Amino acid sequence: MAGITLANAEAQLQLWLTASEKVASGQEYRMGDRWLRRSDADHIQSMIEFWDSRAQKLSRASGLRIRKAVPLG
Repeated sequence: MAGITLANAEAQLQLWLTASEKVASGQEYRMGDRWLRRSDADHIQSMIEFWDSRAQKLSRASGLRIRKAVPLG
């Protein structure tokens, strides 16, 4: 298994953002076999923060980084 990709993290973040919008407008939101309601707002927010952080880390990791360079010649 290759692990979580940036695309996976962004997709999860979007799911949790959608759940937050639905719950904030007074609706329930279903994610798989789980129903989320207003009482789940704290959990939804923590998942948004988790997936946003993961997506940001993966986004930064996808770029080339040089930590130490030694001149040749």
